[in-house]
Amino acid sequence: MGERRRARELAVQVLFHLEFSPGDPSEIFDLICENFNAPKSIRDFSRKLVLGVWEEKETLDRVIAQASRNWRIERMARLDRSILRLAAFEIMFVQDIPAKVSIDEAVELGKKFGSEDSGRYINGVLDNIYNTLSENNQSELKSEME
Repeated sequence: MGERRRARELAVQVLFHLEFSPGDPSEIFDLICENFNAPKSIRDFSRKLVLGVWEEKETLDRVIAQASRNWRIERMARLDRSILRLAAFEIMFVQDIPAKVSIDEAVELGKKFGSEDSGRYINGVLDNIYNTLSENNQSELKSEME
């Protein structure tokens, strides 16, 4: 398994923990790393994801809620919500990772840690986010060219 996938798994664990025990995400990240002996090689990328998701949580939740049709963010399974936030953050704010990679990784996390339907649900929501962002970017480019 690649280091980025392992870093994403660690990030999901921290984000999931924050669902139950809100607090300082940096402190909780350190606590989880120490208790689960997270390899140092994955910590920087994972920390970047956790802190970024936490900082942009309101924006991410709004985008996820719009893309999830018929599901309020509060009603989503906490694990699915954590994975969706992580992937949406990557799609929207991490420029060096192709969106399709973020989506594929999130689907795999959903299959590994979530329910039987998590992978399909996560894929549907993230595809909707990606397509909406792509359409908006194309519209902005057209407006700029006119």
